[in-house]
Amino acid sequence: MPTTATESLAELRPGERAVIVAVNDAIDRDDRRRLLELGLFPGTPIEAVLDSPLGDPTAYRVRDMTVALRHSQARHIEVRRDS
Repeated sequence: MPTTATESLAELRPGERAVIVAVNDAIDRDDRRRLLELGLFPGTPIEAVLDSPLGDPTAYRVRDMTVALRHSQARHIEVRRDS
C-alpha cells in the first residue's frame, strides 16, 4: 500500500529515499530560487546520503549530483517517502 503522508526532507536519515512533493512558500526567496535551480521540483526523487559530523548540513543525492542543504532549508521541502 503506497504511503501518502508527507514530511520535511530534514527528517530523512542517510540511506532513506523520498520524492519531493513541494517546496514551501515560507522559505526565503533566495533559498527557494537556489533549490529550484538545483532541480528540486515536485516529483523529483531524492536520497539522504550523508550527515555532517555536527548534523548540519546534510548531503542529498538528486539526479546525478550530490547537494548539501542546511536543516533550515531542508525543513521547507515536503517529501513523501518511497515505500
